[in-house]
Amino acid sequence: MAAPRSGPGRAADALASPALTNLIGLIGIVTPIIAWLTAQGTTKNVLLVAETVIVMLLVGSHIWLRKRFITLRRTNSLRDMDDAHYYDLVRAKLERELVSDYSAVADGHMQVYASEVPRLSVMLVTTLLESQSQPQRILASDLTTDPSLLTRRREYLSANRQLLDAGGTVNRLFIAYERDLLREEYVRGLLNLVTYHRDMGVTCGLAVRDRLRADQAVDVIIIAAAAALVEDEQGDADYTKGRSTVHFKSVDRWIERFESAWGNGAEAAPAALRTFEAAARPLLEAGWDETRIRQTVDSL
Repeated sequence: MAAPRSGPGRAADALASPALTNLIGLIGIVTPIIAWLTAQGTTKNVLLVAETVIVMLLVGSHIWLRKRFITLRRTNSLRDMDDAHYYDLVRAKLERELVSDYSAVADGHMQVYASEVPRLSVMLVTTLLESQSQPQRILASDLTTDPSLLTRRREYLSANRQLLDAGGTVNRLFIAYERDLLREEYVRGLLNLVTYHRDMGVTCGLAVRDRLRADQAVDVIIIAAAAALVEDEQGDADYTKGRSTVHFKSVDRWIERFESAWGNGAEAAPAALRTFEAAARPLLEAGWDETRIRQTVDSL
């Protein structure tokens, strides 16, 4: 049970009451009308003095409210967002939690730093489930410099699992440097990561970073067709650093970039991953041979 409000607290709430403000405003309208209708000297002067006091009260009330409450800039136009319903749910959550630059949110994008990044990524996924925006899908490309990092994002992975359990889909593209795909330790970590995600129900793919265009080699999580969380600065294991931007407009351009890197048919990222696995897994068991794995990487 909430603690009872103190006398000053109750008085402050009463002064900030919209009902009281509306009542003062109504009196302010009625008073000059009565003054002009009566048209008697003394009464008229008294009413005009009362009108002046009322105006002063309204001005004081306005100043008081501006100091007591945070005034948030409102969204320019919900129709500008690719998925207005989804965007509005996220905007409302951010405003409630007081964790953003509100002018940026109103424009349809925002930047988050360090520990806020994984928290926001979880919010974006859980809001997808709440909003039922279509498609119920995540497209994610990961610049996989350290395969072990992604397994530590437990809350984000849990949110992914909830989406998959609810019938949604997740496509995750692991983007690796060619030199890393030749290292036994890296490959072992990468394939363990792939196994972990496949067991969740994620469709996994592989792309060689050296062969992608700059606009394809991006770290991004695309939520349905509603939002794209782009990692501008790679976070560390505990997200003591890192910076990301979430976009609610022009999400289709991020989808196009992902799809161009993912590919289709026999040369698609899932096929490339299967080819690499077929060569790498036996070598991890029998003995690593960089020459043989290089031939496979060159063919991807």
